[in-house]
Amino acid sequence: MRKNFGTKPWLYPLPVLMIGTYNQDGTADVMNAAWGGLYNADQVVLCLSAGHRTTANIKERGAFTVSFADADHVIACDYAGIVSANKEPRKMEKAGFHAAKSDFVDAPVIEELPVTLECELIKINEDGNIIGRIVNVSADERVLDEEGGIDFGKFRPISFEPSHNAYHVLGEKVGAAFHDGAALK
Repeated sequence: MRKNFGTKPWLYPLPVLMIGTYNQDGTADVMNAAWGGLYNADQVVLCLSAGHRTTANIKERGAFTVSFADADHVIACDYAGIVSANKEPRKMEKAGFHAAKSDFVDAPVIEELPVTLECELIKINEDGNIIGRIVNVSADERVLDEEGGIDFGKFRPISFEPSHNAYHVLGEKVGAAFHDGAALK
């Protein structure tokens, strides 16, 4: 038996994306955005409304970063989603975040968040969605494994669960992609 919920914006897992930009005065800003993801192999899409300061910053600077919220920073990341930079100019400071300038785009890397996509704006499409090209992915060494790849056990990214407005840690490995299904060939 299944239960029908009707139309809901439920996609699992929903990454908690932390979008970093520079304001007009050069200060860093960050917002929490759940609606976004890969658009192509080297592109991301963000579904942000026009009223966000982040949207205006992206249009003006032509760049942004996408960091992934992690379990260690749930409170700060949630704060960045419930407080608007249009009303709180000290949002980054109050969240306890620090920014470093990206070496690749005109946008900040949030130092506390260990994995970041550094992106240049390609376009804003007819629906208002922001499309960006990933020009670099950077990861703090503290979340890398012995081979130099990202270790989910150390990284501990979180996902937004919209049915209950909750955050959950991702990380348990349950299979090998592009391999396990071969057993059914």
